[in-house]
Amino acid sequence: MSKIVPLISSGIAGTNGVLHLPRLWQKSSLKATGKIAEGYPGLGAGYDTMVVDAPGLDADAVRCFIANAKPTYPEFVAWVAEQPGVKLDAETIRDVNASITGYVHDDSTRQGILLANALPDGDPKDAIDLNNLDDWLGFHASVIA
Repeated sequence: MSKIVPLISSGIAGTNGVLHLPRLWQKSSLKATGKIAEGYPGLGAGYDTMVVDAPGLDADAVRCFIANAKPTYPEFVAWVAEQPGVKLDAETIRDVNASITGYVHDDSTRQGILLANALPDGDPKDAIDLNNLDDWLGFHASVIA
């Protein structure tokens, strides 16, 4: 079975305006079907946890829903909005999006991604762009090269 590198960027907001939520759905869906590329968590730390915790979602409930229902993205967003106690008001969305766009990898991670892509140390420094480079390199290695 072919494994898939998730290519939805963390910088993409879905229909409810939350950055990274489409990527979380894609990664979790791939994990639930055993199709995610090695090294990628379905729902892990970092951005995944930020997007789950900010509105008050339960990570295990997210995993379970995706694994059992295999929802489309709009079905997932509707389910998220229906969860008891979840806050998806403008302030919560603004705050989680700011935490995502403001996240910066440590120097070692940044340097490793840039080196792997044969780029000099420097820009980009933000995690969204560095993660994109990492995904694109993994995609190239597994599909193109």
